[in-house]
Amino acid sequence: MTTRAPWNRNERLGILNGWAVFLGDGFMSVAVVLTGFAARLGAPNWVIGLLPAIAGGGWMLPQLLVAARVRPLTHKLPVYRSAAMVRTATYIFMVLAAALLADRPALCLTLFIVAMSLNALASGVSGLPFLEVVSKTVPTERRARFFGTRNLYGGLLAFGAGLLVRAILGSDLAFPLNYALILALGTVAFTFGYWVFGLVQEPADTPQEAQGTRAEFRAIPETLRDPHFRAFLTVRLLLAAASMSDPFLAVYALRELHYPAATLGTFVMALTGAAPLSNIVWQRVAERKGSRRIIRYASVFYGLAPLWALTVGLLQLPSWTYLLAFILTSTAAQGFNLGHTNHLLNIAPEHARSRYIGTLNTLVGAALFTPVLGGLLADRAGYGPVFVLSGVLCAAAWVWCGKLRRDA
Repeated sequence: MTTRAPWNRNERLGILNGWAVFLGDGFMSVAVVLTGFAARLGAPNWVIGLLPAIAGGGWMLPQLLVAARVRPLTHKLPVYRSAAMVRTATYIFMVLAAALLADRPALCLTLFIVAMSLNALASGVSGLPFLEVVSKTVPTERRARFFGTRNLYGGLLAFGAGLLVRAILGSDLAFPLNYALILALGTVAFTFGYWVFGLVQEPADTPQEAQGTRAEFRAIPETLRDPHFRAFLTVRLLLAAASMSDPFLAVYALRELHYPAATLGTFVMALTGAAPLSNIVWQRVAERKGSRRIIRYASVFYGLAPLWALTVGLLQLPSWTYLLAFILTSTAAQGFNLGHTNHLLNIAPEHARSRYIGTLNTLVGAALFTPVLGGLLADRAGYGPVFVLSGVLCAAAWVWCGKLRRDA
């Protein structure tokens, strides 16, 4: 029986960063808490759909530009630290907007969206340096265990955040101070996580020639000639389009099924409570079967989530059964977090790692704005067509997973 080597300092800091980020995500879940806040302010569905689109697409869109910027740098961590300072400032701004401007919903929503946009762009700037640092400090054979450990215990912390969200929204604390308190707790967790990762001792890279942004864009066709990259990109685009239903799982429950606001905390608990258990399974699948199998299985769970939510509404099943939609979503999300990252790092050549990451995330980022289209569709035809279309797109992604590289 072999004994696993203990985590070194850099790995421990990376894991602690993940736990803090998971805790922050529990408090500031875009799909539950932020969409619930927007719904409470009376936002139309297309605006609600814009929130996760900003969070996901804004994170990915700037990364090809970032790739050009960080390529010649021997150390990427200073870029991460600078972006983290911007993100912390925007979180503080969102807390203040929620606390002071909720009596003017249009102004509050506008400023909230501006702050979210700046935050998402800053997260996009930090995302590529984060992956670069992780790829240098965590050996390939330990990455599945590294991300699995981050996700496992981070999920437990996020479950605790869900308990607090439910308690706060169910307490006598009036709106909007209840949401402002939740956002403030998330801000503290995120800030601590950014500070911790900034302490990592990053090994120096061999300096690479600066090619500029134009060169990065001109290199996209070359990157796309890699058949393994093209297959992975297609799967990611299909799954990104399927995300159109994500923000409406909670909104459908509040507006159509008339669940109380405190139920949002229970939804967060379902999202986060499923994460630790699913991560145990996903980590074993990653170590034994590889990232391709994870992505394929996760696509099934992801597609079933909106279909189950619709089923609960149509058949008027008990409210507790609705939690399965969030459990399925969480299980899929944890699988994607582990499978997508590992697959990309494993298929990307070391000399072109930044370009692969930047190209993929920039192209997928545009597709992550489909929740806005989902909101427009929901405003015109209801939530049912949105949920069904997401399920169909996940089925297409499952089929296309058969083209992914099997040993990655």
